[in-house]
Amino acid sequence: MQLSSRLDRFNEPETLKMAKLGRELRAKGVDVIDLSLGEPDFDTPEHIKQSAKKAIDENWSHYTPVAGYPDLREAVCKKLKRDNNLDYKPENIIVSTGAKQSLANVILAIVDTDDEVIIPTPFWVTYSELVRLAEGKPVFIQSSLESDYKITPQQLEASITPKTKLFLFSSPCNPSGAVYSKKELEGLAEVFRKHPSILIISDEIYEYINYAGRHESIAQFEDLKERVIIVNGLSKGFAMTGWRLGYIAAHPAIVKGCEKLQGQFTSGTNSIAQRAAIDALVGDLGPSRKMAEEFTSRRKKILELLAGIPGIKCSEPDGAFYVFPVVKEYFGKKNGSEVLSNADDLCMYLLNSAHVSTVTGSAFGEPTCIRLSFANSMKNIENGLARIKEALAKLN
Repeated sequence: MQLSSRLDRFNEPETLKMAKLGRELRAKGVDVIDLSLGEPDFDTPEHIKQSAKKAIDENWSHYTPVAGYPDLREAVCKKLKRDNNLDYKPENIIVSTGAKQSLANVILAIVDTDDEVIIPTPFWVTYSELVRLAEGKPVFIQSSLESDYKITPQQLEASITPKTKLFLFSSPCNPSGAVYSKKELEGLAEVFRKHPSILIISDEIYEYINYAGRHESIAQFEDLKERVIIVNGLSKGFAMTGWRLGYIAAHPAIVKGCEKLQGQFTSGTNSIAQRAAIDALVGDLGPSRKMAEEFTSRRKKILELLAGIPGIKCSEPDGAFYVFPVVKEYFGKKNGSEVLSNADDLCMYLLNSAHVSTVTGSAFGEPTCIRLSFANSMKNIENGLARIKEALAKLN
C-alpha cells in the first residue's frame, strides 16, 4: 500500500513510543515504573471539574467557534495580564485542541519550503518534526550541561542566515528544565532587534512549574511583542492533559492564519473543556501552586538519588518536572554480550532489565542524555531510581 511521502519526513515521538512499550510490558504483567511521560499525576482541580459539569447541565454541547468562545479568549487575555503583565485583546488569541495543535498551527502558518527555523537544544521532540512536516529546515544551536542548557546571544547571531524565518524555544524547557532570566532574554532580544523579519515562538506551557522565581516571557519587550507567538495551555499547570486545551497569543494576522488552518483540520475545540478552561484561567490558582510545591519536593529527592549513581552528571532544573542527566559514561558498557552503544540502547536496557521507562536524549537533540520525569509519586521515584542504580551497576 503506497502512503504519502509526507510520513517519511518526520518520526514518531520517542516519548509516546516509550510510553507505549511500557504499557505493552505492563499488559504482560510486568511491574513497570513510568518515568517517561510528561503528565502530572494529579487529578484536575475540583472547581474546574465542577465548571465542566455545570456546562454539561447547561447544554454547552454544540459546535464552537473555530477560534474559541469569545469569553474564553477574553479569559486568556485576563490571565496574560494578571500573570505576565502583557496586554492582549481577544483578536490576539486562538484556542486549539492542546498546545501541540497550537504549535502545529503556528508552524504550518509561518514556515514555507526551505525556510530555516532555529531551535536550541535540547528541545521538545515535536518541534523539529513539525518543522520538517512543514518542509522547513531545523537549524540546531547546541547547548550543554556547562551552559545549563541555555544558548548565548553570540550563538544565536551565528546561526542566523538570510533563510531564517523563525526561532522556537521553551522556557521552562522540556526536557532540561532550563529557565531563561529576564537578563538572558534581553540578550537574545538584542539579537532579534537586528533581524526584524524573524518571528519567535515562545513555548510557555510549564510557566507555573518554576523553581527559579517569577516567570519571564520574551513578549515583555514591547518592540518585539508583535513578532512573538506565545504558546501555552492547561495540561501541565492545571493537570488537564486529557482535556486538550491550548492557546496562542500573537499578532492578529498569525491568529487568522491559524484559524484558517484549524477550520479545515478540527474546527473549534471541545465545548465543555472550553467552559472549564475559563474557570481554570481566571479562578483559584491554589491547586496549581500546591502541585508546584509537590514537584519541588520531588525535584530535591530525584537529584539526591541521581547524585548517588556513579558516572551520572545532572544540572538542577529550574522549571518543568524533568531531570536530564548526562549518561555517556555508560556507553560502550555491556549487558552480557550486548553492548550499550548510545542513549537509545541504555533506555531500552533500563526498560527491559530494570522495568523503568525513560526517554533517550537523542529524541531531544542531546544524544549523551536521557530524560526522567518526576511527575510521579515519591514512592515510584524512589523505587525507579533504585532499580536504575541496580541495573547500571550490573553493566561491565
